[in-house]
Amino acid sequence: MANVKNVAPGVGLCAAIALPCWFLGEALPVVGGPVFAILIGMVIALWWKQPARGTVQDGIAFTAKKVLQYAVILLGFGLNLAQIAAVGAESLPIILTTIATALIVGYILYRVLRMDSAIATLLAVGSPICGGSAIAATAPVIRAKDEQVAQAISVIFLFNVIAALIFPTLGSMLGMSNEGFGLFAGTAVNDTSSVTAAAAAWDGMHPGSNALDDATIVKLTRTLAIIPITLVLAIVMARKENAAGAAVAGPGTDGLAVSDPAANAAAAPTGARLLGGFSLKRAFPTFILLFLAASVITTVAVAAGADAAAFAPLKALSKFFIVMAMAAIGLNTDLVKLVRSGAKPILMGLICWICIAAASLGMQHLLNLW
Repeated sequence: MANVKNVAPGVGLCAAIALPCWFLGEALPVVGGPVFAILIGMVIALWWKQPARGTVQDGIAFTAKKVLQYAVILLGFGLNLAQIAAVGAESLPIILTTIATALIVGYILYRVLRMDSAIATLLAVGSPICGGSAIAATAPVIRAKDEQVAQAISVIFLFNVIAALIFPTLGSMLGMSNEGFGLFAGTAVNDTSSVTAAAAAWDGMHPGSNALDDATIVKLTRTLAIIPITLVLAIVMARKENAAGAAVAGPGTDGLAVSDPAANAAAAPTGARLLGGFSLKRAFPTFILLFLAASVITTVAVAAGADAAAFAPLKALSKFFIVMAMAAIGLNTDLVKLVRSGAKPILMGLICWICIAAASLGMQHLLNLW
């Protein structure tokens, strides 16, 4: 009950912002409710800084994270497993291409721009997989500092907002199909929030479109890449730290560090601690499992003869939760601080973002999925 009291004011504030944005999105579908919510939240954040927000900040943070997850879970009630398998399998080559592109481009930029390795890694992993979630999963593995994590998330979110604003119009200019834009949004936009914002805006521009469902499935398929990526990073970091510890201690006759038994004993579990930094729960969020469970329920119910329209209210609630989450994320965005945070991370984020979008479009064209 105490936790509910803590988050209720902030959740109520986000709902209050979301309500007019929902109607604005209905009136101007070319923009969409989620984008209105992001923009209004960012404008409010310019003059209403976090220290002055008092008790509402907990609720804002809760909405940005948990309510968004609830939105994705509820969205599962509008899907079925056959659709998940079809769209997910179709998107796999594009997903693998965009991830490989971002990692290669990220490494080149890290070397050319002489960037901080932690920030470069966070950006290279966050850009093609799932933005803030990938950064949150990767940060403890590579021992990233709080300010490095904040900077990476800020850069990722900057291009998320730009993508949510321009990708629907870009897709229309390119003559993309509804399914094609779902693939594009799901593979070329970084974070779940902006994927859903871009896809929801597209659906508003194209009545009858179901790009939001497709984009969400593709995005959730991308999220699975967190597991192998963070495992590899954990192993690499473990080997680096163990090698550094051995070099400091000095080799013995058998090639092992023997100069300080106590230090060696402490160093022995280093790899385990680094590997322990990998969290399966963080890498594979519970809301994805619940999203799939909701899809199973829908699939079984429809197969048993239930009317799929019975799940429509849950899907509508999901979309409203998305608008709420966009308002919360906008409230947590400091544009001034973002711009002042440094040119190199922003440049790297921009180049990765462009390359990922180009790779997604190129693969769709190559596979005749446009």
